[in-house]
Amino acid sequence: MRKKVIEVYQSGKGYKAISKALGLPRTTVRAIIYKWQKHGTVENLPRSGRPTKITPRAQRQLIQDVTKDPTTTSKELQASLASVKQDNDPKHTSKSTSDRLKKNKMKTLEWSSQSSDLKPIEMLWHDLKKVVHARKPSNVAELQQFCKDEWAKIPPQRCNRLIASYGKRLKGGPTSY
Repeated sequence: MRKKVIEVYQSGKGYKAISKALGLPRTTVRAIIYKWQKHGTVENLPRSGRPTKITPRAQRQLIQDVTKDPTTTSKELQASLASVKQDNDPKHTSKSTSDRLKKNKMKTLEWSSQSSDLKPIEMLWHDLKKVVHARKPSNVAELQQFCKDEWAKIPPQRCNRLIASYGKRLKGGPTSY
């Protein structure tokens, strides 16, 4: 979009005309043109300050952990980044994988390969997938519409039963959703 603003500007149009043609605020158009005139580029410029020490993936993990439990301590967050959850899949337990984890001093949390999904939303996704698949959508538009239709049909009682049975699923007892 920034390059398009510059192309239109170079063709002789003013801020107001560019703003109207591209549907952007005039201040945005002005800022883009100013940056191009000053730096000769519309790309993001390097910023000052110390580079981040964690990867974007680790940042997402931290945000996810804190969103789930806002009372999480910094030590717990550090531990969650320093450990790997893995099931007993052969590629996870191979010698090369084990050696690499040991070399990088990564802790592993054993996770049963047969563990059921405990989150209520996973159960709802499963239900949705079954009913949408049964309707046999033939294109993306139909798929989206079927998903919306079927999601709207899920009764609130289903959600309540899933939430109420969470404790039993966590303990491994039988449930009736």
